[in-house]
Amino acid sequence: MKSVCMFSFLMFMFAAMFGQPLNLEKDMKGAKISFQSTTIDYGIIEKDADPVRVFQFTNTGDMPLLITDAKGSCGCTVPTYPKEAIAPGKSASIEVRYDTKRVGNFTKMITVVSNAGEPVTLKISGEVKAGK
Repeated sequence: MKSVCMFSFLMFMFAAMFGQPLNLEKDMKGAKISFQSTTIDYGIIEKDADPVRVFQFTNTGDMPLLITDAKGSCGCTVPTYPKEAIAPGKSASIEVRYDTKRVGNFTKMITVVSNAGEPVTLKISGEVKAGK
């Protein structure tokens, strides 16, 4: 019993002397993508209206950000993303084109894959009204 207590005490002392507090924010290295907004509401628009909207983002990490893919949830939503690396602290944008020939309400998702970790989901929504 004495040896178990001594072992426990030594382990506690070792952890107290050499253990460092975990600072996840400080210890996280790499690219980080931060969007100004992850949703865009087109509102009510006319058929064949301007189909393009823009999502602005910044690399808030400490390594270059590389977007490897961006896909719409259907063929009516087409994203265009930068192919070059985005340096730390720099901003760029993803353009999204929705097919405004389709009349009615819509909600579509865009999945952005990058070296910043988990994919980010962007959302567009609105309503396309038939022309006069």
